[in-house]
Amino acid sequence: MCLGLPGQVIEVIGRNALTDFWGTRKFVRLDDLEERVVPGDYILNHAGSAVRKIATADAAETVALYEILLCEAGEDPLATCVVDELNEQENLDLVLV
Repeated sequence: MCLGLPGQVIEVIGRNALTDFWGTRKFVRLDDLEERVVPGDYILNHAGSAVRKIATADAAETVALYEILLCEAGEDPLATCVVDELNEQENLDLVLV
């Protein structure tokens, strides 16, 4: 089981969004989203693609929960999955449209 990671959109370039994940910036594909995404929005990322836009009202709580998870990582398989997700994104070769 893996989770999507919440991140804040920094810039939108075509169907890609430069997204900040706790200081690490990665490009995320927007192809699966029906909603328009603009800088400042939060998205939920899975395997390099945004799976949904996070409501502004929910973003702070969602990010805070992940921060707790990451801080208490240890051998937690869920936390390991989050770290793996970030590492997997680093290895993706995205073509900007």
